Amino acid sequence: MKVAIITDTHFGARKVSRVLHEYFERFYKDIFFPALDEQGIDTVIHMGDAFDSRKGIDFKALDWAKRVVFEPLKQRGITMHLMVGNHDAYYKNTNSINAVELLLEEYDNVITYSKATEVEVGGLPILFIPWINEENSESSFNLIQNSSCTCAMGHLELSGFRAHRGCIMENGHDSKLFENYKVVFSGHYHTRSSDGQIFYLGNPYEMFWNDVGDTRGFHIFDTETLEHTPVNNPYQLFHNIYYEDTDHQLFDAGYFHDKIVKVIVKKKTDITKFEKFIDKLYTAGVHDLKIVENFQLIESEDFEAGESEDTLSILDRYILEADTSLDKVRIQNMMRSTYQDACELF
Repeated sequence: MKVAIITDTHFGARKVSRVLHEYFERFYKDIFFPALDEQGIDTVIHMGDAFDSRKGIDFKALDWAKRVVFEPLKQRGITMHLMVGNHDAYYKNTNSINAVELLLEEYDNVITYSKATEVEVGGLPILFIPWINEENSESSFNLIQNSSCTCAMGHLELSGFRAHRGCIMENGHDSKLFENYKVVFSGHYHTRSSDGQIFYLGNPYEMFWNDVGDTRGFHIFDTETLEHTPVNNPYQLFHNIYYEDTDHQLFDAGYFHDKIVKVIVKKKTDITKFEKFIDKLYTAGVHDLKIVENFQLIESEDFEAGESEDTLSILDRYILEADTSLDKVRIQNMMRSTYQDACELF
């Protein structure tokens, strides 16, 4: 049996940003549901963070999620197994109050999991592991270590995997917890990474600047062979444009309509031509435009503008370069948590 695996969809992100959710919707209409229809998929496994904000739900976000995702699932008779992620849980130390159980009760085809549970899917026993926190950690670890399942899926925070580009998580639970499993799939980290046994599958679409250039999408999982196949999202929202005295007349600015664009200036010898180039982008209707003109200060072959401008990357670099004897990894994790909380408020 083949099932779809998706994770970290973050409905309502950026205060239900119009441009972000139009971009999300294009993925579901053009990629996700056509792939399910084509392959006759009748089961979807969601590994957590269906919604973005822990503290509340915007009515517009809920309406969008039902219209774009949950109603089409119901109309197709598709069952969704949905685990609670940390963004779905109101409190940080318990999953007891969570968005998916409270908001999706009307959908009898959506089965939610707030605690670790063994479930048979397509004849394969799978251990579903929602967000592990203070309240459920003991029971979760006991079941992980004593389960007879050979496959696990969850919203896990394991050390040694990429949280985002340029950042390997050094804190988190030890991956040796899963040494007796044949294969483990997880959400939580938005970037794909693997050690050959544990696979972080990444989220379906770009959400931040440090996502630019990373492959996104969802996966088809075969419950007999335990193999998973990516279905990639071809659409990009964030774009880097490298300006090197580029001829504005030959430049196709129309492609960047409603896109989030960063122009990195590598060479600018004629200010008038540069201004015409930028004006052409504005005329094309870019959603947001940033200009980086200090490229020469960081000039190197492996310079990535997305990393240099991304807030989390700036914070990480600042902490790493700080002259302190404090635990820098712990400070980075605290800063990321604080930053994510702030993003939910503003």
